[in-house]
Amino acid sequence: MPAGRPLPALTLTDDQSETLQRWLRRRKTAQALALRAQVVLLSAKGVSNQDVAARLHITPQTVSKWRGRFVKRGLDGLLDEPRPGAPRTISAAAVEQVITLTLETTPENATHWSTRLMAARTGMSQSAISRIWRAFGLQPHRSETFKLSSDPLFIEKVRDIVGLYLNPPDKALLLCVDEKSQIQALDRTQPLLPMRPGQIERRTHDYVRHGTTSLFAALVVKSGQVLAQCHRRHRSVEFRKFLDHIDANVPGQLDVHLIVDNYGTHKTALIQRWLLRHPRFHLHFTPTGSTWLNLVERFFAALTEKQLRRGVHRSTRELENAIYRYVHHQNRDPKPFIWTKTADQILESLARFCTRISDSGH
Repeated sequence: MPAGRPLPALTLTDDQSETLQRWLRRRKTAQALALRAQVVLLSAKGVSNQDVAARLHITPQTVSKWRGRFVKRGLDGLLDEPRPGAPRTISAAAVEQVITLTLETTPENATHWSTRLMAARTGMSQSAISRIWRAFGLQPHRSETFKLSSDPLFIEKVRDIVGLYLNPPDKALLLCVDEKSQIQALDRTQPLLPMRPGQIERRTHDYVRHGTTSLFAALVVKSGQVLAQCHRRHRSVEFRKFLDHIDANVPGQLDVHLIVDNYGTHKTALIQRWLLRHPRFHLHFTPTGSTWLNLVERFFAALTEKQLRRGVHRSTRELENAIYRYVHHQNRDPKPFIWTKTADQILESLARFCTRISDSGH
């Protein structure tokens, strides 16, 4: 059989190899560019075009195209070539002005820029401002919150709790415990208008309060099941009753590790005496201001979204029954929340965030 055309030699320098690997690792790299990087990396290892195509589920012609472009032009050959189109009407200087104004200034009559205000400031159209902001991932109308813990034992507590998630103790049950307090039983002042084709559900903006309840919940980390009790008050007395409930539902031969926050009801003398009488219970406190470390908060978020936010309850009893029904449904087909990040990854991420704050100039 006659041999095909010999493949052009493809070798990588250390810088080229590092750049290609970085394109693969970056989450925001375009999929097309990441695929071309894979083609070149495999080809540099001596893999044939046919085998590369089979591995990446593309055609051999595609492999040959990007292999050849890399041999001729290096890394630049993997980038998309400029496409024909209408000439640019907005200069690079004008784009830079919009970006600079957006990031470094605020309008005189507002706390943040809008497309209308920026268009009036720069003389461009609102659609042009919108395109520039989208291209650079800027969203001046949005704002999020954050809070850094000031707990002096933050690192130790993070390592303790994350260690429990990733390496739970033997012959023990790990529970995430917290309270969702002051859940209001709300009834609308007028009947709902149900959803119809072309019409979303409508409800009155005002409501009638019918009392409150507090949900005490313990999430079993391994299985995703939930132990729950509702109480009309939120004191250490109610927390002790909930601990009794946990004690009655956990096999006596198992130790019980509870991840809780720093709320005062968890540390009273009443609770301390209860813990002394039940030595198999061990409390692990999250750092101050770090409830995101407690997985039961994910259950509370799902409960709020699926049951409470749009629920209509004409009494506290009706609200509690709705909560218990949701918990029962959850326990019939539980799905655990899987913790993946290590303590080192969390601390490194927070260190990078703190560096950004320190370097921001504010």
